[in-house]
Amino acid sequence: MSDFIQLHLLVSYPPSNLNRDDLGRPKTAIVGGTQRLRVSSQSLKRAWRQSSFFTEALAGHMGVRTKEMGVLIEKSLVSGVHLMDLVADSNTATAVRNPISDKDARAAAILIAGQFGKCKKEDKKDIPEVEQLVHFSPEEILAIDTLLEEVALTGKSLADSDLRLLRKNHTAVDIAMFGRMLASAPEFNTEAAVQVAHAITVHATPVEDDYFTAVDDLNRGIEDMGAGHIGEFEFGSGLFYLYVCIDRELLASHLQGDEVLTDKAVCALCEATVKVSPGGKQNSFASRAYASYLLAERGNEQPRSLSVAFLKGVAGSDLLSSSIEQLEQTRDQIDAVYGTTFGSSCRSINVSCGSGTFSDIQSFVSGSYD
Repeated sequence: MSDFIQLHLLVSYPPSNLNRDDLGRPKTAIVGGTQRLRVSSQSLKRAWRQSSFFTEALAGHMGVRTKEMGVLIEKSLVSGVHLMDLVADSNTATAVRNPISDKDARAAAILIAGQFGKCKKEDKKDIPEVEQLVHFSPEEILAIDTLLEEVALTGKSLADSDLRLLRKNHTAVDIAMFGRMLASAPEFNTEAAVQVAHAITVHATPVEDDYFTAVDDLNRGIEDMGAGHIGEFEFGSGLFYLYVCIDRELLASHLQGDEVLTDKAVCALCEATVKVSPGGKQNSFASRAYASYLLAERGNEQPRSLSVAFLKGVAGSDLLSSSIEQLEQTRDQIDAVYGTTFGSSCRSINVSCGSGTFSDIQSFVSGSYD
């Protein structure tokens, strides 16, 4: 029986530009015929997996997403330094084995990197860098490092059996949560156990212009009274709705049935969603915010977003209270029409009235579901 955890958040951001498009403008979407500000799921997931809530609670169970693993493999063979140290960018890393020739190192790096993606070409020759980002688990990096030890110590030639480095039994939480696709080895693809919607404002939101100047500190105003720099960028502000769906059974399966690690992963994700903001233009706006409202639901019924509650933009002077009312009313109406029971298996926190606690939310999403 499936075990779904759904998170519905309302987060208020002051003037900000958390997630920019190709022109540097805040991303937007047309919802219900009106323009809303938008923060992409990619931006949100990146911020969460890079946060201290992930890196500290899930240390040793976080993957590395890169095109350049082959480059580091080559560097490891040439320098004699452990691949694990190079990936961690350790300043104290020292050579632990004899280096091999540049030619042999490049050949081995291309063979290994080629198992994870198609290698790029330079002057019509393969180079170790692959064309697409690849998400490597700690177990895969260790397996590669172990193979490099054999190559360096014995000079062995790499056989197909050596090159099948991918492992299904990894415990990389970020891969288990957000999935990965390997075109060159589809049998090792991972279906995401966590689905994240694009966050949108619950009301119509314009994108505004900020005209600014910077003054040259050494301009005495004798010859030139003008600014040293003139610029313009765009921003917006609003109350955002965010929806996250966690398939806890699938997540536990990806993590080899490790229930303790699964609970840590779910709790880390919950804390990151309510406390971590994307990093776009933070130095200019300091637009960091905790969620003002969180509704957590858990059960085995088919999940659904509550974004329809905001198809008609919320209006009025008390946006937060009105949005909470519309969201909970929509949930109850769905239960009434479809006979679902989401309203009876949930927890919430509401900062505006001080109700609920985050620790209660954490307890609710942890452990087995009856």
